[in-house]
Amino acid sequence: MLFASSSCKKDQLLKSGGELRFSTDTLSFDTVFTALGSATIGLKIFNPQSEKIVISSVRLGAGTSSPFHLNVDGKSGDGKDIELAANDSIYVFATVKVDPTNTNTPFIVEDKLVATLNGTDFSVPIIAYGQNAYYIRDSVLQTQTWRTDKPYVVFGYAIVDSAATLTIPAGCRIYMHANARLFVDGTLNAVGTKTDSIIFQGDRLDRSYYGYEGYPGEWGGIYFTQHSRDNILEHVILANGGNAAQGTVAASIQVSPDSSGSINRQLTLSKVIIQNSMGYGLLAFGGTVKAENCLFNACGASALALVQGGNYELNNCSFATYGNSKIAHIDNPVAVMLNYFFISQTQYIAAPLQVMMRNCVVAGSLEKEIVIDSMPDAAAGVLLQNCLLKTDGTTIPKWVQQNSVRYSRVDGSLDPLFVNISKGDFHPQPASPLVNQGIMYSPMPATDLEEKPRVVGLPDIGCYELQ
Repeated sequence: MLFASSSCKKDQLLKSGGELRFSTDTLSFDTVFTALGSATIGLKIFNPQSEKIVISSVRLGAGTSSPFHLNVDGKSGDGKDIELAANDSIYVFATVKVDPTNTNTPFIVEDKLVATLNGTDFSVPIIAYGQNAYYIRDSVLQTQTWRTDKPYVVFGYAIVDSAATLTIPAGCRIYMHANARLFVDGTLNAVGTKTDSIIFQGDRLDRSYYGYEGYPGEWGGIYFTQHSRDNILEHVILANGGNAAQGTVAASIQVSPDSSGSINRQLTLSKVIIQNSMGYGLLAFGGTVKAENCLFNACGASALALVQGGNYELNNCSFATYGNSKIAHIDNPVAVMLNYFFISQTQYIAAPLQVMMRNCVVAGSLEKEIVIDSMPDAAAGVLLQNCLLKTDGTTIPKWVQQNSVRYSRVDGSLDPLFVNISKGDFHPQPASPLVNQGIMYSPMPATDLEEKPRVVGLPDIGCYELQ
């Protein structure tokens, strides 16, 4: 009898009074670029009563003049006469598109979500922070210096022309659309600082929609052609990229074979971070590259892939992938160095390979995280000095020169002892085998990735110096 009474009560309609509750007290969008298209977030409307109710309307306070648009309980537009069972809820999604203005600083567009129950209005504010930007779409760029008063948003492709130099100053923010990639046929000069890094990232800033997390492959990457040279990236962060946009290989940075015969280096990376890449971190085909004090981590393919020969110098860099909920680290080793590249199952291209690798750490969750190999068609020379490598040693050919190289293994021996792998913190702990195990070389960088002094006794291995 008690059960039957309770069921009847839940079926009764609450015709007066009552309340509605919302899953959040403010529906707030993160920055939405003007002219970029819409962003979407949502909330729940709850019926806390023990009787069913009818919500007479769910609407926007500003009506048709609102910059927002609603989807109520799976239907586009305002909701009317929505029956909601006792202790049940419905979803409401709001979409916003901010119109372009001449405003350089973020501006606010506001409205409110209004739900009416038995003649009483219940509401939550809706706020979107709009940001005007410089928009680049399928463009060939001549020599220019970008500004820092507004961010840059790139759609499709942007190509630095063969005789041109693109200068990106400290503090510049670059937001890349899903299919966007920066091609450099001339020269890219992107020099940030410790406090004002230059950041390349995806253009979806409504992070609440993504659970306030970044996802691999939100944009493409940077592609350096065979004619490009004298490129410098310093204090640059490439986050959440590495998809195969514009018909390239999935990589955050890709370097084509050097056509100059190594007269001038193609690319110099200093204090560069590549993180959360869908594909490779740095992929170079016969390129000429120097990397110093860099961190490449959480990559779906190899964090470092030097193939088809080339000339490389790697100093005090950290390469690490352990896999997470977004990156599957199953069979791609963290680092690969080859003097060849297979273009089919039976055909390959071989070219001379020269690698100098000093004070670097290669770490990850696989048993063997570094592969070095060569074909007899071309010369190969690799020198490893004071490095800590995740392998059992069998992946290192006998022709590779080694000096004070140590191997960490899956049994925990010589674990790098990073501070917090799950949070992407690759600083060494005080007891780490990376500490004071590096070698002095010339010219030795005075500081590490974070501009902390390097010369405190012997340098540490990796991009960070323990202070």
